[in-house]
Amino acid sequence: MQVQEAGGSEHWKRVKKQLRAELGDDVFTSWFARVDLEEHQDGTVRLSVPTRFLKQWIQNNYNDQLMGLWQRECDNVHRIELTVRGAIRPRQTPVSQPSLAAPGGVKSLSTDARSDALADATQVTRAQAATAALGRGDSNADSTRDVLQGASLDPKYTFETFVEGESNNLALAAARQVAAGGSVTFNPLYLHAAVGLGKTHLMQAVAAKARANGHKVLYLTAEHFMYKFVAALKSQSALAFKDTLRTIDLLLIDDMQFLHGKQVQQEFCHTLNALIDGARQVIVAADRAPSDLDTLDDRVRSRLSGGLVVGIQEPDFTLRRNILVSRVETAKKTYPQFDVPDSVLDYVARHVASSGRDLEGALNRLIAHNQLTNQPITQEMAEMTLRDLVRSSEPRRVKIEDIQRVVSKHYNVTKADLLSARRTRTIVRPRQIAMYLAKVMTPRSLPEIGRRFGNRDHTTVLHAVRKIEEMARADYALAQELELLKRMLDA
Repeated sequence: MQVQEAGGSEHWKRVKKQLRAELGDDVFTSWFARVDLEEHQDGTVRLSVPTRFLKQWIQNNYNDQLMGLWQRECDNVHRIELTVRGAIRPRQTPVSQPSLAAPGGVKSLSTDARSDALADATQVTRAQAATAALGRGDSNADSTRDVLQGASLDPKYTFETFVEGESNNLALAAARQVAAGGSVTFNPLYLHAAVGLGKTHLMQAVAAKARANGHKVLYLTAEHFMYKFVAALKSQSALAFKDTLRTIDLLLIDDMQFLHGKQVQQEFCHTLNALIDGARQVIVAADRAPSDLDTLDDRVRSRLSGGLVVGIQEPDFTLRRNILVSRVETAKKTYPQFDVPDSVLDYVARHVASSGRDLEGALNRLIAHNQLTNQPITQEMAEMTLRDLVRSSEPRRVKIEDIQRVVSKHYNVTKADLLSARRTRTIVRPRQIAMYLAKVMTPRSLPEIGRRFGNRDHTTVLHAVRKIEEMARADYALAQELELLKRMLDA
């Protein structure tokens, strides 16, 4: 949505500047760095945040301060609305969908994302209670006990409900070994994957197993960690907070990409060092590799990279079909007559390929349609019911201009550098990678690609493609980097 009122963005810049001055860099970065202005019109300011937890926290703690600063900028502002970006999405009818276990790292639509889990009634009540406690001056002991509560675990996320495949077998094996206890081999264990590929499922499975074995376990999202640390600072119980964290046997931090704020990151790094040096296990999950977490301090990234870093790739056809088969078997426990023909399973597995979560949504739609209409599931019904999912899963048409833009930004060079005749190593490698991506991700011919890269001969493009292919086979880091660039271009 575009800002409607002239000067709205300038007002927002000044409000943020004043917020930073009043709150300090650390608190501002933790809670307001990802707040965007969506609209300023007719006396109403609409701001957006990425998660429901962040929305609740700002409303509970900073609403009056925000209103005062906005009214100082614009006399006519009388209302501030906070919305969650991406919160408007297709929803299934709750009564028509079963509560199913989630194999293969997929979630039911009722639990959606980790940020939504943080915003459920329990977490909101906890945040409000913590704020009230600060006002009453409750004891530090209460705050310390609250640290160990952590984020709630979903009982469906176990090793038994996780479906193994070629894309996730290494991550699963590492997670099982950590959960089994014994000597600390991989520390920290760092799992990274795109949304919906199972990293949270594995994290919670490890936490549940270790807790069942009698270990002291703390599972938190990065935002929850920030919330607890800032609350400890406000209640003057930061020392107790730190000491408590360092007594646990297993620390799990999910959604590491959301950890912001210099002071919060410093405390996390100190805690990480203390636990690792004390032979306590740490597991971290994020949506990208440590080296790609640009918002993190270099010391934190270095420490995270020093353990075992495992990526979970998109599921192949076999794994997607196995996930569906497992989900259907689970659904039959609730709906004994529910059945999906093999041809429909093949169709869904072949066309809904982006993530396990989309597979979950596809199957839930079929269940809802079957239960509400009493019609059997057929190929035609599946095609009609899932047409938007199938269409959205089709790969986006990538343009050479997109490749040049993404590669330039990733390697910190200019587009002009890629098209120039310069032969320095810092330019040649990104240029060859861009040519390689243009060959494998677009239908353009070698001569046309050459023309788009400074009128180069097609043999130059062919040499670049072969060079990058050869290097990627021998250099695992380069292969991973190419996959990252492809995901960025497909996003």
